[in-house]
Amino acid sequence: MNATQEQLKLKFEQALVAAFGADYAGVDPILVSASNPKFGDYQANVALSLSKKLGKQPRAIAAAIVDKLDVSEICESPEIAGPGFINLKLKKEYLEAQLQAIQIDPRLGIPATKTPQREIVDFSSPNIAKEMHVGHLRSTIIGDSIARILEFQGHDVLRLNHVGDWGTQFGMLITYLREVYPEALTTANALDIGDLVTFYRQAKLRFDADEAFQETARQEVVRLQAGAEDTLHAWKLLCEQSRREFQIIYDLLNVQIIERGESFYNPLLPSVVQDLDESGLLVENQGAKCVFLEGFTNREGEPLPLIVQKSDGGYNYATTDLASLRYRIQQDEAKRIIYVTDAGQANHFTQFFQVASKAGWIPDDVELVHVPFGLVLGEDGKKFKTRSGDTVRLRDLLDEAIARSRVDLEKRLQEEQREETLEFINEVAEIVGISAVKYADLSQNRTSNYIFSYDKMLDLKGNTAPYMLYAYARIQGISRKGGINFDELKDNAKVVLEHETELALAKYLLQIDEVISTVEQDLLPNRLCEYLYELSKKFNQFYDRNQGVQVLNAEEPQRTSRLVLCDLTARTLKLGLSLLGIQVLERM
Repeated sequence: MNATQEQLKLKFEQALVAAFGADYAGVDPILVSASNPKFGDYQANVALSLSKKLGKQPRAIAAAIVDKLDVSEICESPEIAGPGFINLKLKKEYLEAQLQAIQIDPRLGIPATKTPQREIVDFSSPNIAKEMHVGHLRSTIIGDSIARILEFQGHDVLRLNHVGDWGTQFGMLITYLREVYPEALTTANALDIGDLVTFYRQAKLRFDADEAFQETARQEVVRLQAGAEDTLHAWKLLCEQSRREFQIIYDLLNVQIIERGESFYNPLLPSVVQDLDESGLLVENQGAKCVFLEGFTNREGEPLPLIVQKSDGGYNYATTDLASLRYRIQQDEAKRIIYVTDAGQANHFTQFFQVASKAGWIPDDVELVHVPFGLVLGEDGKKFKTRSGDTVRLRDLLDEAIARSRVDLEKRLQEEQREETLEFINEVAEIVGISAVKYADLSQNRTSNYIFSYDKMLDLKGNTAPYMLYAYARIQGISRKGGINFDELKDNAKVVLEHETELALAKYLLQIDEVISTVEQDLLPNRLCEYLYELSKKFNQFYDRNQGVQVLNAEEPQRTSRLVLCDLTARTLKLGLSLLGIQVLERM
């Protein structure tokens, strides 16, 4: 709900009390945006909902409300339509005053949250000794955007990268490297990440086929957990090698994140098991320590256990996730913990959330949220893979997007006979390429699968990053062409709205606070993408030589007013795109 709606809602609540008495204080006026501009800007449907309770016709109830409703500062006289809808049209003078107010506000009139709190966003989460692949793309991009929006709203956000840096795979890899490449366990940078991945695959094949090797690898895990100096040194080198490669990706994506891997919580695992035991939840089942879950059954229809300690005394992901959850509540003092992972892990989160709840670890004022997302599919509608059938490396995917963006740019420059520096071409190609990948992902409802298409995401038309970036660059072009410094307009600029495209753009500019507030709650960044796309379309209609208005060639006061609309559009686009992790371009 934006600021205007909040004001109108309060006016309706006062009118309801004045019309029907104190019993109707706090009744929801059911105020929504009008579905059709011919009905005005907002519609209140409360009269229909009160008909049965008051024993009156909705139109009579609507008339009684309108009689007590004072919205003269905001709207034209309310109109009653149909069976009892109350239609409201915003006054032109009100819109003009609102725009002038946000023009001088660095936050564009968007209030920070009234209840700031510590929020944790757990995202990205690659595995050490493996390369980041297309499967990490969505978690990284969606998680970063959610964190940016929460930070902008004024929350204290802790961005955590729960990397897989502990467990059996290290025993397996270290054991294998001791045989085939011992130098990698003592010397930094002895291997590049590609070689490390190859050795990891070979170690896994050996582990699956050779029982003696398997046993040695398990003993190596025991040595790691016990802090054996040589094993610990080898583990640190392998982690550091992967970490450097991850950072290249994060730098390319402009993502800030704090690593806190599984190893961080390892010392806390015994106390998790002990506390579950003391709370009476722990059951021993075939030598393993488990908590039985409600609502989950195996194939035989028996209750399904969540194993927290294996029969050999080892721990698993669930134990680590329980330890991390408890730490985040008790030590980090988080009030909302958001996990951004693929939808296939939904059951896992439901299960360990349930165990933590049964154990009494989740206070009433703490919210746990799993933010699921669908798969990235190839243009054949199947899971996105390379031609050879391998998982697509994230680095390759991003490099390809930049390369294609560069080809498109060079072709356009040639057609326009424009000369640009190599520095300009490199910068634009990288920003457009990376932005296209991000926006294509974020513009989808995250719960759905989506088809990855370089051609569609790099298109200058449609709901794409290049379309948004071009709209922003177009406005900067207006300022260059007219020699306009938008900052100088802010102090005494008067807004005058006359043309229908001006009014449509003005009304839409005032909705950004509602959109961001909604995404803060439902964590669906595609809502922000939809808003920015519609805003760009409304700006293009406003600036269109046939449908819209003159800007630089207009007479005063319209010229300055329209330049203010241009500036507000550019600033809103820049803000919205920055919350998606997308950098704007002054020129394209």
